[in-house]
Amino acid sequence: MTTPSASSEPPALGPLLSGIHSPDDVKLLSDQQLPLLAEEVRHSLITSLAKTGGHLGPNLGVVELTIALHRVFSTPKDKFVFDVAHQGYVHKMLTGRADKIHTIRTYKGLNGFLLRTESEHDSYGAGHAGTALSAALGMAAARDLLNEDSHVVAVAGDAAFTCGPTLEALNNIAETSRRFIVVLNDNEWSIDKNVGAIAKYFNALQTHSTYAAVRNTAANFVEKIAGKAVRNLAHKVEEGAKNLLFPNVLFEKFGMRYYGPIDGHNVGLLVKTFEHLKTLNEPVVLHIITEKGRGYEPALANPGKFHGLGSYNIEDGSTAAGGPPTASEIFGRTVTDLAKNDPKITAITAAMPGGTRFDIFKNEIPERYFDVGIAEEHAALFACGLATRGVRPFLAIYSTFMQRAYDMIIHDMALQKLPVRLCMDRGGLSGDDGPTHHGLFDIGYLRHVPDLIMMQPKDETEFVDMLHFMAGYDDGPTAIRYPRGPIAGKAISPQRSVIEIGKAEVIFDGADIALIGLGTMFEMAERTKKLLEEKGYSVALINPRFIKPLDANVLTQYGKKCRVICTFEDHVIKHGFGAAVIELLHDAGIHTPVERIAWPDEFVEHGKPEILRELHHLTAEAAVEKVMKHF
Repeated sequence: MTTPSASSEPPALGPLLSGIHSPDDVKLLSDQQLPLLAEEVRHSLITSLAKTGGHLGPNLGVVELTIALHRVFSTPKDKFVFDVAHQGYVHKMLTGRADKIHTIRTYKGLNGFLLRTESEHDSYGAGHAGTALSAALGMAAARDLLNEDSHVVAVAGDAAFTCGPTLEALNNIAETSRRFIVVLNDNEWSIDKNVGAIAKYFNALQTHSTYAAVRNTAANFVEKIAGKAVRNLAHKVEEGAKNLLFPNVLFEKFGMRYYGPIDGHNVGLLVKTFEHLKTLNEPVVLHIITEKGRGYEPALANPGKFHGLGSYNIEDGSTAAGGPPTASEIFGRTVTDLAKNDPKITAITAAMPGGTRFDIFKNEIPERYFDVGIAEEHAALFACGLATRGVRPFLAIYSTFMQRAYDMIIHDMALQKLPVRLCMDRGGLSGDDGPTHHGLFDIGYLRHVPDLIMMQPKDETEFVDMLHFMAGYDDGPTAIRYPRGPIAGKAISPQRSVIEIGKAEVIFDGADIALIGLGTMFEMAERTKKLLEEKGYSVALINPRFIKPLDANVLTQYGKKCRVICTFEDHVIKHGFGAAVIELLHDAGIHTPVERIAWPDEFVEHGKPEILRELHHLTAEAAVEKVMKHF
């Protein structure tokens, strides 16, 4: 088995951090030692993630907050729910996992998000935005029903408040539980710069002249009355600030008491505030201001890059030069070029301009670019509205996040045959990000939708051809899945080929075995063909191109002709591409056995793709072994 990519020698921990084996150890430190602990945590994060990569910027921004939470509250009795949980590295370090932080996101190492199975201190696992408030409120309601004496704290970034689930939770908090704490971590960023009315409001709050006075008043007030009952900070400011501060606009209308805004990097202030908030018997919001990437200049200068990245040079934050263009880069460039010749083409993303590379479109055609924030459901419906007016929307969302728009795809898009173009980045294994981010379910949740066309290209040239096809198809919704990173690492041909709906490409004919390699797995099918031919078999090699509709003529021809068929797909085995082939042959009365190379019917762990493929038998050698059973 290949060893993890992390260094076997962990970076040395600082003297304070090395003594933190549980949250109880944080409580034993003096107040003066807490800022020193924060420095050691930041140093450990910067040095460890330089080797493994990870969500550096978000974690540098919550160091003092996480220390204060563990100083005041007691997990696992008390529950912390981090929205997305990509900023949970500091929490891991303070709950007995500091000596393993150098293994983050590597096979058999710490997961890059929180996992209930990893630690009793991880009360809730997540990987998508907008989950914290609803999940935490459910925990608080359960606590009340069970008559338990504990606290529940939800930590959510300002970007999470653009999510539908977050707003739905706010609508229920006051009626569901009397003891509930929400920490609004305001840093103006999700993965990219936040957008929309709520984001603009937060930005106006931070930049308004009254704002600095409010923050100073709040901080001074807490410092002056430390040890006494802390009053409502938001109501201790001048009358003129009332229309500026958020409570009068949103939170207090939802029945929650608002505190802040306060400095999220003043650990002493945070501790004193949390000590007061835990005495209250009402739902409260604590609004803190933090810097994403604090303590590391490259991360401060480029928050988008350092939200989540691979290994980097500690000195200047530089990363290794890239190899072949990624599928995302090709996608962004191609759709932008198509839009320059077609004024009806628009680009939509849900807070992912950099990840989907629609930032290319944004920079060159900003008037037809729409970032709707972390709101996949709204993005899908918005695209439907555009399509009703003859506009040609390209909707780019990660495969694992497109699941949130599933209802809209069926009810609004397919039912009305609206030509929305679903572009699913990270279709397939997403390696180091793990089960929350693997795009292994999209074939299963889309291939049964009536009138929807779904494709996956085998290489970069075919990808561009498919995008050209999608741009001109106006008879209903289309979907394309493509991987993180390059597709096949091949140069794009300048010659365009016409993609015919439902037509597969027979690369090689054969009489004994038919290998059907979908998308990025086509290369594995090619290797399997070579191994089988070395054994003397006649092997057909097919590029299916379409997941829906399947090429019935080609599949039935080889189903009748060959002794066995083997399909390859970067998707779970249940309800995937191979299952669709089996269904088609069965309906045609053809009983040729179909072996499937696909991910197992389980949630796949995190790790490098080559490690996980070997572990789960997604290899050419495994395919040969399966096929040979029929001879």
